[in-house]
Amino acid sequence: TGSRASVQAALRTLLAVPWPSQRDVRSALQLLAVLQWVLSFLLLGTVSLVVLIYLLFTSFWLIPALYLAWIIFDWNTPERGGRRLPCLRRWTVWKHFRDYFPVKLVKTHDLSPRHNYIIGSHPHGILCVGAFCNFITGSTGFEEMFPGIHSFLTTLAGNFRLPLFREYLMSGGLFPVTRRAIGYLLSQNGTGNAVAIVIGGAAESLSCRPGVTTLILRNRKGFVRMALRHGAFLVPSFSFGENDLFRQVVFEEGSWMRSIQQRFQKMMGFAPCVFYGRGLTSSRSRGFLPYARPITTVVGEPLAVPKVQNPSRELVDTYHELYIQALLKLFNDNKTKYGLSETDELHIL
Repeated sequence: TGSRASVQAALRTLLAVPWPSQRDVRSALQLLAVLQWVLSFLLLGTVSLVVLIYLLFTSFWLIPALYLAWIIFDWNTPERGGRRLPCLRRWTVWKHFRDYFPVKLVKTHDLSPRHNYIIGSHPHGILCVGAFCNFITGSTGFEEMFPGIHSFLTTLAGNFRLPLFREYLMSGGLFPVTRRAIGYLLSQNGTGNAVAIVIGGAAESLSCRPGVTTLILRNRKGFVRMALRHGAFLVPSFSFGENDLFRQVVFEEGSWMRSIQQRFQKMMGFAPCVFYGRGLTSSRSRGFLPYARPITTVVGEPLAVPKVQNPSRELVDTYHELYIQALLKLFNDNKTKYGLSETDELHIL
């Protein structure tokens, strides 16, 4: 009798404990999805390199030796279209990643699969969440919205020199932001390719902060020259909310800290930003995870570009200005729909 009473008491205690709701489970899965993405981009390459170097001095030395031989053999693959894995792009974890913010893709015009495209992605933000989610994962339905169009995203060439990290990047459709890599996709890979380039790059991330919309674009004309050489149409896109994901300590122009950041960016290709987001245990604590803020990426109207093998500076300037005007129109037509006021302006440096 005593044993039965003890069991019954234990069951009552267990049933009294509140079980996590479906909403709690979804929130936890979304947080874990974002956590694995942030850790992958910040640590996977460095940790893999350290582990392989360590293994060289153990009885497992053959593993890094064989992988090094593979990298040498496979060195040029990132600049020849990479190795996309559709199953990884459709990974369920990306749906949880999308819903954490949430991220949304908005189509304004059709893209014909008979052409190739260079999509200018703005702004850079800290970690390019909008560009990654929309152009690399299948979670927001890019290929359903634009039938026959395959999206790619460029990133720093140095990332493809890191072991394992290079395989991870290529599997999703990322490739180096180099003339050779972009030229291959626009000339050797048929049509229906959309190459997304975060044009502002690392320099733009230094000015990233909530409530400020400043783009580094006036002197960034290489993407226009590439479009002319290959006859690829130019498409502006803007991710509203990208700059709201982190808080950054922004150092004023001319300060010694800003000077150090800029020199580091020129040498290494990326800028050492001093930023923070939310913590892992609470949205009110500080950590390295992005805040849950909605991101809406609007893809604008394609700008038809002729194919000119050796475009003149004047021709590049003309299409560069046309692109800027198209981007400004896209921003102004949509800013009040996605969190900005009528008085907010897009500053282009």
